[in-house]
Amino acid sequence: MFSRLILFSAFALLTPFSWAAPQPALTVYGEPAKYAPDFQHLAYANPDAPKGGSLRRSSLESGPFDHLIPYIDKGTGVADIDGWLYAPLAYRSKDEPYSVYGLVAQQMELDPDRRWIRFYLNPKARFDDGTPITAEDVRYTFELFTTQGSLKYRQQFRDVAEVVVESPTQVRFLFKNSDSRTLPLDLATLPVLPEHWWRTRDFAEGGGFEIPPGSGPYRISAVDAGRSVKFQRVQDWWAKDLPITRGLYNFDQLSVEFFADTDVSRQVLKAGGFDYNREFSATSFTIGYAGAALEQGKLLREHLAPGAAQGAQGFVFNLQKPPFQDRRVRQAIAMLWDFEWSNRQMMRSMYLRQRSFFSHSALAATALPDAEELKILEPLRGQIPDEVFTTVFEAPKTDGSGNIRAEQLQALNLLEAAGWKPQGDQLVNANGEPLHFTFLNGQKGFERLLLPFKRNLAQIGIGFDIRQVDTAQYTNRVRNRDYDMIVAGYPVSQAPGREMFNYFGSDGADDPGSNNYMVLRDPAVDALLEGLVQADNRESLLRHAHALDRVLQWGYYWVPNYYPPGISTVWWNRFGRPAIAPLYDAGLDTWWEISPTALTTTQMHKEYGHVGL
Repeated sequence: MFSRLILFSAFALLTPFSWAAPQPALTVYGEPAKYAPDFQHLAYANPDAPKGGSLRRSSLESGPFDHLIPYIDKGTGVADIDGWLYAPLAYRSKDEPYSVYGLVAQQMELDPDRRWIRFYLNPKARFDDGTPITAEDVRYTFELFTTQGSLKYRQQFRDVAEVVVESPTQVRFLFKNSDSRTLPLDLATLPVLPEHWWRTRDFAEGGGFEIPPGSGPYRISAVDAGRSVKFQRVQDWWAKDLPITRGLYNFDQLSVEFFADTDVSRQVLKAGGFDYNREFSATSFTIGYAGAALEQGKLLREHLAPGAAQGAQGFVFNLQKPPFQDRRVRQAIAMLWDFEWSNRQMMRSMYLRQRSFFSHSALAATALPDAEELKILEPLRGQIPDEVFTTVFEAPKTDGSGNIRAEQLQALNLLEAAGWKPQGDQLVNANGEPLHFTFLNGQKGFERLLLPFKRNLAQIGIGFDIRQVDTAQYTNRVRNRDYDMIVAGYPVSQAPGREMFNYFGSDGADDPGSNNYMVLRDPAVDALLEGLVQADNRESLLRHAHALDRVLQWGYYWVPNYYPPGISTVWWNRFGRPAIAPLYDAGLDTWWEISPTALTTTQMHKEYGHVGL
């Protein structure tokens, strides 16, 4: 450690650095953070919220978990570990596109030339076993994540050249270049794990179910392997009085319950088995909770964070499969999923049509490229679809009647141009091979949405099978790219960075740990991703995002699905919520317990003024 420091110090004497001042907050482009250094609490937190009580929620993961930590690609971990058990260097606010405020690191110092960032750790920071959090723990965590952790960390942090421990409470990350505007903030959101504990455990295998010491507001109190994890609030948490945490983490006990499928979790919630459920089925959200509890207001149903960007979802083609290597085939198939009919008949007209990889955000391409965006796109002319320059993409649209004969005729014309000819009740290529593919499905209840699609495809001679598998098989087959088509989701960030390579970059196409479900290898997309990462202001970021979006749209790499008007959530009415909700999150960490049992709307109004507040 000391030899590294001496070498760095010698290097520093030879290099004219322009030193920045340490500060408690960072933003992507150096714009002022929303919260001044002397702020007292986040706008969406209630500093007077009482501590105590409990909240039980369902997991976001489907099926059982086979280890605790969520930082590896193998198997299933517990996502809530991140943030509850392990605190990050800096907290990302939920009401700004991308700003971070010091937590484990009380100050951050960014080189004006963006070639390094230094973190000054809070000397009060401790793991819950009493061990001080040191710069060596930060270095160890980074090396652990980038050598044994998920592929996304290797991609996200690939421009880090070196980590220098300068003192027990001071650590500096040196960069290979200054290209990525989000890299300093991405590093700031890195959790800090205890080296003294993990160095004798198998991180790459997830560490099993042994409970590790944490640095966050909660410790794990109990593990029922594969089924549930219970958390206990750390009463003397070292960060409990910081402005950034004031009014957060109010429950004494938290429990995350895992279920084999969403139907089971829904029934358990209705029976009072837990308190809070994210709902991913429109039908279930609209009618699945009907009953006296909902009518009386004991059970609440709401779309939280309606202003947040919504994740992208679609039926994704595996581009390794020969039929899908022709864009005309992909476009034809995309025309045959009748969203308008399905939304009206099967999803209670709740959803909005997905047409962008950045839906419901300023990053979405919704107009023709302007002069500045054309400067980005012109060097790629001939490598990207011509429509990118001339036409605003619109997802295929029907009249919702269920009769899509016009769309089927258009699809047949595209397929004929691609070399597929009718033969009996099939479409075949020049070798007599039928156009036939299989949808790999790991979700119970999802098949009903696929059956009308199957019918529409069959009517023009395309074979379409639906293969239902359990969670373990699904995970393994997806990792091995053993599928023709799956449904996939892509999270949307207000400030996308190098993590985008994990979804669309060529380097991740063959890596089983990546989320490049399309198996997309496209130098033009790679170039746009690099431009996005290197954007040096918000306007440039938006133009690069628009360019990337429209190239992906016109590539027809998926059948775009839909998104809800917010985070579809159902919970028992026994909690308080701040009057101001976070813009980009459901804000569960801001809630508190009002009553140990659910109250009716009348009771809540009478005793507390208004529901949930």
